[in-house]
Amino acid sequence: MDVFDAIILGIIQGFTEFLPVSSSGHLELGKAILGDNSIPEESLLFTVILHFATALSTIVVFRKDIVEIITSLLKFSWNENTQFVSKIVISMFPAVVVGLFFEKELESFFGGNIAFVGAMLLVTALLLWLADRSKNTGKPVTFKNALIIGLSQAVAMLPGISRSGATISTSVLLGNDKSKAARFSFLMVIPLIFGKIAKDLVGGELTTQATNFTILGIGFMAAFISGLLACTWMIKLVKKSKLSYFSIYCVVVGVLAIGFGLYG
Repeated sequence: MDVFDAIILGIIQGFTEFLPVSSSGHLELGKAILGDNSIPEESLLFTVILHFATALSTIVVFRKDIVEIITSLLKFSWNENTQFVSKIVISMFPAVVVGLFFEKELESFFGGNIAFVGAMLLVTALLLWLADRSKNTGKPVTFKNALIIGLSQAVAMLPGISRSGATISTSVLLGNDKSKAARFSFLMVIPLIFGKIAKDLVGGELTTQATNFTILGIGFMAAFISGLLACTWMIKLVKKSKLSYFSIYCVVVGVLAIGFGLYG
């Protein structure tokens, strides 16, 4: 992987982590198009670095919310922010179960199966199309909603299913306010990303041997900057009900990916 590849893949991760078009699916497509020949350990480390960058960009965008939540937690009272954190924890359960007990089965979907990625992008397109036609409400995310949204997040671990698209769409279809759905969707993934990084570090799955730290740094900055832009943009788009545009995009890319995977 060279500098150009690192920048392109970093930008892809940064934008697609927040825009509802599947970051994992686009990274698979991007690596296939760029002919990424990295060994599995190096590829995993680079992917983890990109996810770390987008997690940090989320923290920057929602820094005021996070400070407010932490301050409320220190009061040790059952207030709104304490309840919000409890809902985040509930939403994590399905993804944690999948990550701990079905990791090998999940990894089998990341072997460059472009046709499968395309099919999952069509599923994402359908979710976005349905959510875009839902009426906006003032309803917050409930504890029951949090678990259902968490199930959507677990399914979105498949390449081609957009995590933000699936979680926001599910939340909106459950009748939640669109802006609150976006806030919950972006904040709920932060502990999972840091948890995944910690698991890989403790498990010794990440290696820094023969690693080009310049490439990692460039990829990190590309993902972080593009993530800041995409996160801010996505919040505005959800409020204005513009998800149908991404639905069309996912259909086009999905069909092309299926064609490329089957006949390319």
